Amino acid sequence: MPEAWTGNLIGKMHNKGVSYDDLAEEMGVGKAYISMILNGKRKPPNIRKRMEEALENIIQRNTKNVR
Repeated sequence: MPEAWTGNLIGKMHNKGVSYDDLAEEMGVGKAYISMILNGKRKPPNIRKRMEEALENIIQRNTKNVR
């Protein structure tokens, strides 16, 4: 079962226009692996922090490109 933080992360991804592909590329993993994590099928160590940091990096980069 997915944890509550995954729903928050997916919501933020949606609001900021970040895809699973974007997050997978930033983290150096496959889209399917991102999906397994967000669906609660994989729980690697420190994954919440790693995914949140990767998402923030993408958002910051996208914000700089808009200016």
